[in-house]
Amino acid sequence: MVFAPGEKPGTEQDEVKLQNASKQIVQTAILRAVQQVSQESQQKEKRTNSASLQLERGKLTKKHEKK
Repeated sequence: MVFAPGEKPGTEQDEVKLQNASKQIVQTAILRAVQQVSQESQQKEKRTNSASLQLERGKLTKKHEKK
């Protein structure tokens, strides 16, 4: 670790605490990002399925109208 002039290095225990806190922050950020992407993907899939279902309903309706 690099220290600014006049800055005193902390104890090794403090350094470990900082490293653990940093790891936790990164893990939390990654988890949230993965959850957000997953949620967006599920919403997109629902919209796609809904649009597909609407198209199928439209096709069925048109087939019945032709008869």
